[in-house]
Amino acid sequence: MDERIEQFLATERQRWAAFDPDSVEVLDCVVGMFGSGGKRLRPAFCIAGYLAAGGDPDDPAIVDVAAALELLHSFALLHDDVMDASERRRNRPTAHVLHEELHGQRGWRGEGRRYGEAVAVLGGDLALVYAERLLADCPPGVRRIWGELCTELVVGQFLDLRSAAQFEADPERARCIALLKSGHYTVSRPLTLGAALAGEERLLAPFEEYGMAVGEAFQLRDDLLDFFGDAVLTGKPGQLDLQQHKMTLLMSLALRDQPVVQALFAGDGTTPDPDVLRHLLNATGVRDRVEEVIEERVIAAGRAIDGTLTPEWVAEFLAMANEAAYRNG
Repeated sequence: MDERIEQFLATERQRWAAFDPDSVEVLDCVVGMFGSGGKRLRPAFCIAGYLAAGGDPDDPAIVDVAAALELLHSFALLHDDVMDASERRRNRPTAHVLHEELHGQRGWRGEGRRYGEAVAVLGGDLALVYAERLLADCPPGVRRIWGELCTELVVGQFLDLRSAAQFEADPERARCIALLKSGHYTVSRPLTLGAALAGEERLLAPFEEYGMAVGEAFQLRDDLLDFFGDAVLTGKPGQLDLQQHKMTLLMSLALRDQPVVQALFAGDGTTPDPDVLRHLLNATGVRDRVEEVIEERVIAAGRAIDGTLTPEWVAEFLAMANEAAYRNG
């Protein structure tokens, strides 16, 4: 999958460099995001779903579908970094920060910040176009799931943005957003894409159930890592959710049930001291409650696939669930 994307992007870069050398700067947003690493979770779940469903490992179509998922992820991250005003991703400057700096170094006209953000957004758009090109020859069933995935991702991102602006504690809504943003996007839809490509419809329902459980656990771990993780391991600044007023399950539970946390946000609207808030989330047991939901979701994932796959694949899927839910970066 990595080789497919590397070859595809190299061909595109050569083509556009010959047309106009300046044009490769927007393409390099995609090259940089893909080349900076990442967990490759979405392609991994897609390929696992395909192979577990009996797909032919020699069929190049699965490589294209997996590659499209990784390019879709590059699209999402490039846009996400702009929306979150994040300065670092995978221990590197984000695309909008890099191009804002280039704008300043070159002494160009206009507002450097807006230029950098515009380049990053266009880079994300290009990644999405490339993902669509890789899926051009896929069967209708695969295209249908892909369309659902992309729609859920955008709607989930909007609801996340809206809930941050609204800033009302609603744990159920927070979990719903986590499912849309991550449950479907990260695990459920990649798995069902693989099964659909393999032509195994009986696995679509259990894969979706497993995927929603693991995907939610993945997102909740992401929320915890934002507050309690090591920025070197996560590759991005900590407390971004706090700075952006994200109404995650962690924050929703704290604001709904803990008066001492409510008091921190009852003043003039300034962001509370992260160290104080982190201490309270630990001391009041809110962090432990989120950990309990993660554990329940991993158990639910195991139930969803029990009896539907061979013992070897059940073990593989349980290992993948635990890796997604209990990672440290």
